[in-house]
Amino acid sequence: MSAKIRLYVEHPLGAGQSLPLDRDQAHYLFGVMRLAAGAHVALFNGKDGEWLAEVAETGKRGGTLVCQEQTKPLQMPPDLWLMFAPIKKARTDFIVEKAAEMGAARILPVQTEFTNSERIRQDRLQAHAVEAAEQCGGTYVPEVADLQKLSRLLDHWPIERQLMFCDEAEVGNALQLAAETQKDAPWAILIGPEGGFSEAERKRLHTLPQSHVVSLGPRILRADTAAVAAMTLWQQALGDWQGKAG
Repeated sequence: MSAKIRLYVEHPLGAGQSLPLDRDQAHYLFGVMRLAAGAHVALFNGKDGEWLAEVAETGKRGGTLVCQEQTKPLQMPPDLWLMFAPIKKARTDFIVEKAAEMGAARILPVQTEFTNSERIRQDRLQAHAVEAAEQCGGTYVPEVADLQKLSRLLDHWPIERQLMFCDEAEVGNALQLAAETQKDAPWAILIGPEGGFSEAERKRLHTLPQSHVVSLGPRILRADTAAVAAMTLWQQALGDWQGKAG
C-alpha cells in the first residue's frame, strides 16, 4: 500500500501514533486533495523516517491521522553545508529548494561585502525546504539558518570542516575537486554574490587552511545556477551519489 500525498509534520512518528492536524493541514488534505476517512498519507518529520498513516477523522478545522507502518527509514544527507549570498526572492527560493533536493544538511545564507540583500525571511525559506523534501521523497529537512555575515562565520570556522570555495575569478581555469580530497570530512560549499567577492574576501578564502578553490567551468554562472552546479560537482566527487549513503 502506498500514498500519493506526502506531508511533513512536527510530531513523533511510530506504530499506532495518533497525530492531530492543524487547520492548514486539514484544509489541504480534506478541502484541496479531497481525502476522506480511510485514505492514506505518507508522513515524515525529519527524524523518524517515512510512515504510512490512515485518515481517522476529518474536519474543516482539523482531523486525525494514525500511523500504521514505516515505509522508509531516515536517510541522512552527507554532512554538507551550502553557503550562498541571497539574491532576488524567487531565485533565493530556488537555491533553497534545490539544495534540499540535492542533499544539503544545512543551508546558510551569508552576507558578503557585495551582497545586495540585508535581510531574509528565514521562516519562509525553511518552508520552501520542507516543501522540497515533501515533493522529492526525502525524509530529512535541512535547517535554513538566518542570515549572517561571512566574515563572522570565517572567524569561527570549524577546524575539521573543509570548504569548497567557488571562485568566479577562476572561471576558465581547470581547478577541480579531487575525489580523494578529505573524503570523510564534513564540508561546506560557498557560492558568491552577484557582484562577486571583494579582494579582501578572496584573499582570506584563498589562505584559509581548509579552503579548496574550484572553478565552475568556462562561463560565469548566475548564483542560482552556480549553486546547482557546485552541489553536483561535490556530490559526484565526494557525496552519496557514488552509491554510498551519507
